[in-house]
Amino acid sequence: MIEARHLRVLRAVAASGSFSAAGRELGCTQPAVSQQMKALEASVGTPLLIRSGREMRLTQAGEALVRHAAGILAGLTAAEEEVAAIAGLRAGRVRLVSFPSGSSTLVPAALAALRAAHPGTRVSLEEAEPPESVEKLRDGDCDVALAFRYESAAGAEEWDDLVVRPLLTDRLVGLVPEHHRLARAQSVDIGELAREPWIAGCPRCRGQLVEACESAGFTPRIDFATDDYPAVVGLVGAGLGVAVLPQLAVESVRPRGVRTVTVEPAVRRRIVALTLPDLAQVPAVAATLAELERAAVR
Repeated sequence: MIEARHLRVLRAVAASGSFSAAGRELGCTQPAVSQQMKALEASVGTPLLIRSGREMRLTQAGEALVRHAAGILAGLTAAEEEVAAIAGLRAGRVRLVSFPSGSSTLVPAALAALRAAHPGTRVSLEEAEPPESVEKLRDGDCDVALAFRYESAAGAEEWDDLVVRPLLTDRLVGLVPEHHRLARAQSVDIGELAREPWIAGCPRCRGQLVEACESAGFTPRIDFATDDYPAVVGLVGAGLGVAVLPQLAVESVRPRGVRTVTVEPAVRRRIVALTLPDLAQVPAVAATLAELERAAVR
């Protein structure tokens, strides 16, 4: 019989490449990892790892088992959480992954409401941008992923295998220094900023900036690029350039020394909460999705 704990150890060994690294990740000793791997190999009746000096690689059987492990563990998690929730959400766990501006705006209100309604439900939070967050969900490493997709994105990843809960539409806004010539404008065509130095945000926002500028007939001169939204605002406030950021990102910081302006043509991203179909039936996950939806009502 294959045990779930052995599958978790196998995945950790496959990802880290060694027993000692897997032990650090799982919070156990190297001999304990070795023992569990031996027990797993005994239960399946075939070697799963090839050890050569310090190197370690999966056998064909090991590769097959690792491929199936994510789905097996996700199904087990769904079963465990549903059983725990029978008592009326007095117990349960939800692993949430969110992008940074969602973590600082939507998530706090949602988790506070969830804790008030179901104090026995534990929620952990990890930050990751899509598509990494979506892959974590598919790999069984989280239960709910807060993600986004730009409306104009070409070749966007498919979500057909996931449960998609639309939350809100987030528009990009322009940031200019408070004494900029356009600081008092109600609306600015992005072409009016063609000669400005630019400060770019996260990789996806950066790509969207370039696409929007090129559609307006120019290529932005990006002097600074950072994933840190307060740093973007600080650079704009210091007069070092202009930027466009999602409205949620602007709300997550104190925009000192800058003015926000509406940028035309409009660029929007769709904010969603994602989960797996099996997990959507788990009451703790369903409650988390519901609170995220309520938090998004603006």
